Amino acid sequence: MNDITKSAPVFDQSFIAAQNARLADDLARDYEHLGAVLRRRGIDIETITAAVSKFGVAAPSWAAGSGGTRFARFPMAGEPRHVFDKIDDCAVVNRLAAATPAVSLHFPWDETEDPLALRAYAANRGLGFDAVNSNTFQDHPGNARHPLSYKYGSLTHTDPAVRAQAVAHNLRCIELGEALGSKALTVWIGDGANFPGQQHFGKAFERYIESVQAVYAKLPAGWQLFLEHKMYEPAFYATVIQDWGSSLLAAQAVGKNCKCLVDLGHHAPNVNIEMIVSRLIHADKLAGFHFNDSKYGDDDLDAGVIDPYRLFLIFNELVDAEQRNGAGFNPAYMLDQSHNVTDPIESLLTSAAEVQRAYAQALLVDREVLAAYQTNNDPLMASQTLKQAFVTDVQPILATARLRKAAAIDPVAVYRASGYRAAVARLRPAKPSGGGGIV
Repeated sequence: MNDITKSAPVFDQSFIAAQNARLADDLARDYEHLGAVLRRRGIDIETITAAVSKFGVAAPSWAAGSGGTRFARFPMAGEPRHVFDKIDDCAVVNRLAAATPAVSLHFPWDETEDPLALRAYAANRGLGFDAVNSNTFQDHPGNARHPLSYKYGSLTHTDPAVRAQAVAHNLRCIELGEALGSKALTVWIGDGANFPGQQHFGKAFERYIESVQAVYAKLPAGWQLFLEHKMYEPAFYATVIQDWGSSLLAAQAVGKNCKCLVDLGHHAPNVNIEMIVSRLIHADKLAGFHFNDSKYGDDDLDAGVIDPYRLFLIFNELVDAEQRNGAGFNPAYMLDQSHNVTDPIESLLTSAAEVQRAYAQALLVDREVLAAYQTNNDPLMASQTLKQAFVTDVQPILATARLRKAAAIDPVAVYRASGYRAAVARLRPAKPSGGGGIV
């Protein structure tokens, strides 16, 4: 069991309040000024702040450690040793940002023989569990549940024994997820081909659907199955579930509670991701979103660091669906990033804020005015209507929402002032530097 609470700094209310005290008066003035600006546009700032306060995005357990590339990985001090350490770090993110109330686990990376104890441990730190994730995209040496290799595929492997092993692993993930209180399983596979002719496209897709149907048949009541697509890597010539169309076809073949998960980095260059969102919403097949950012491909950069306008445009579609469909529209949102050169906690803090920022900006869009410009074929003013919401500085709303939830006005500054990283570095032995590979 974890011993971090014996030495790690405690983010109690008095510490955070002392840090907030220096900024509270300026924030109040900024919030009042923004409120006046929004009133002139017919918007109640309190309504937006209340919505932002309710919005949450899950933190991925694997993002609590340093990421890597195919070429190198550079460990940092105080990296988590096991899933309990990951929970501690994710709890810090939620305590300071008040935006990540759930954690998404990845099995067998985070597998535990006592999931009920892990659930209680997380609950004690104010966290629940989002969708669980299965890993059949790499081998697991020494793991008795994975004696066969996934080198040439998992759910689509030509060998029925390997497919059965992959199906059994997904069923194990559901079992663990039930104990943790999760309600969804995310399936992403790296199956595909690196050479023309290596794989029969049609048969591989059919094997995928058959395998996923076997998992879906065991899905507990109230659960959903999320299918995640990815354009390439590790299968660079052809990936079995390589785009939203393949994912949609598979989800439709599997069942009503099987839906399509969208990761921002898992698309061909210049694809209109916000339109994909709209199409999946129309088909009632949008499972949710993995947020990150990219410059060249599946870079898994911090959310909003490259293209914040695209993130806003995606939320414009999500908010539109939220307002049209009401409580029935409830996608799962998660950060999915690889922090190669930053403190993972700091990156998660800033990414959570960026996702909230895009959500808040999308809430500011005057949809009646936008609809009128669209109907009257006025492209310039329709675009400017979106731009007006995007350029609005909603930082006072985000900070006020945090303050009202006893979190930090400036999460990164409070985190650095706490000395948390140095404290956990004394508790957690440094990991040796290794070769490539994302952890």
